[in-house]
Amino acid sequence: MTAKLIHQARWNEPVVMEMGVAGRRGVVFPQPETDAAALIPAGMRRRTKPALPEMTEHDVLRHYLHLSQQVLGMMGVSLFGTCTMKYNPRLSEALGLRPQMAEIHPLQPAASIQGLLEIVHNFDLILRELSGMDQFVFQAAGGADAAYTHTCVTRGYFAAKGELEQRNEIITSIQAHPCNPATAATAGFKVVTLMLEENGYPSIDALKAALSPRTAALMINNPDDMGVYNPQIREWTALVKQAGGLAFYDHANFNGVMGRIRARELGFDACMFMLHKTFGGPKGGGGPAVGAYGCSAELAPFLPKPLVVKNSDGSYGLDDDRPQSVGKVREFLGNLHIVMRAYAWARAMGADGIKEAADLAVLANNYMEKKLLAIPGVARSNPEAKTWRMEMTRYGLGPLKEETGLGVVEVGNRMTDYGIDAPWLSHEPWVVPEPFTPEAGELWSKEDIDLWCEVLAKVCDEARQDPELVRTAPHNAPIGRVDSEAPEDPARWATTWRAYQRKHAATRARAAE
Repeated sequence: MTAKLIHQARWNEPVVMEMGVAGRRGVVFPQPETDAAALIPAGMRRRTKPALPEMTEHDVLRHYLHLSQQVLGMMGVSLFGTCTMKYNPRLSEALGLRPQMAEIHPLQPAASIQGLLEIVHNFDLILRELSGMDQFVFQAAGGADAAYTHTCVTRGYFAAKGELEQRNEIITSIQAHPCNPATAATAGFKVVTLMLEENGYPSIDALKAALSPRTAALMINNPDDMGVYNPQIREWTALVKQAGGLAFYDHANFNGVMGRIRARELGFDACMFMLHKTFGGPKGGGGPAVGAYGCSAELAPFLPKPLVVKNSDGSYGLDDDRPQSVGKVREFLGNLHIVMRAYAWARAMGADGIKEAADLAVLANNYMEKKLLAIPGVARSNPEAKTWRMEMTRYGLGPLKEETGLGVVEVGNRMTDYGIDAPWLSHEPWVVPEPFTPEAGELWSKEDIDLWCEVLAKVCDEARQDPELVRTAPHNAPIGRVDSEAPEDPARWATTWRAYQRKHAATRARAAE
């Protein structure tokens, strides 16, 4: 397999607000039989026409096709860590667009959405089987929100015991996902951060030193984003329990261990899964997200309400009578169309398929590691930790940066010229110099992994032979390098067309002269 340069589509395409001609229409509606304006209260009527471009349907279609060619044309090999970015099955997307799902209103009575509530209940049972927990809720709008849900449940639990004022510390590690310390701080807890040691994770002694009567919880992910699995995790949770705290498992990196371990059996009181990642739901631009939060029966009274329950007659309802509940962490029941997609994925995979996917992910990761570590300039995180990594590993281009002055950002930009999506780097703060975190998961083929590694090796060689070529990349993209300073300048960035016009009026006026 040979890495070949590609050239993405390039159109001199203006923003849609700059297009259109007065009088053009995509659809011409008949005149209403009644005065529609009279139906709108006077205080809610517009005083001026909306500032919208007047365009034909063909003009609009062509505009967005041009944009999609520039963006979707970059969908090459994307080993996007962390947390597993899976293929989103088309069947699930089609189901999500059906009117039975797409047109449901969140304020409908439970009797009118029995099918959806059955899906939520059944998927709750699937996650219980995968985790050993006693109850799941899907209200949280993503992984960070699920971590925040745990901090809220922690507050409710210790408040009920009369210990909230005393237990004001949450322990995490430097390599835990940033949402763990961030949500702990947001909920009013002090954060105790443990550093990594020689095996790639904090020691038992460090944990013991951090534990005290002030400990409310441990919030940790395992394996972490280095790919390191802490084999002492049962001792960790036992020590936290002895100190009177709760143990929360951030399961963002569940892909390599799914079907192999259960959080409850490792001593955790609660865990979360990212449905928009590990369970085949769309993420990012295709979102929104869902953080499934599950806990033990002891913590269940404090869960956000309402809970979906199965009644004695076989129907499904919403339990809102929960006096100890922490209330809501967001509106309604959450993004249930993502729950539907995750349920479809889990049912399609089955227990055996889920285990096989984990095995393939671990195998692909370690195959890829052998190839990456053979590339001069590439280093592995925690090199002294000799254990096998799980389904994701963090590497670094620190040696290449020292040799050439070019780091992971420049290398990633140049990789796009070969049809490889720029790699995911790392959560801040960087604890590995010039980090990148590829993740093959169970999706990508051996040929795709080989190509990804080949392109990285070629770009690292280009950094030595022709550093300016790499420094100024990308060269084959629709636009050049993005001005990274603009989003940091409030006088320049704009999230609406009106704000853009206001902030750039002088520049646009000069350009028009």
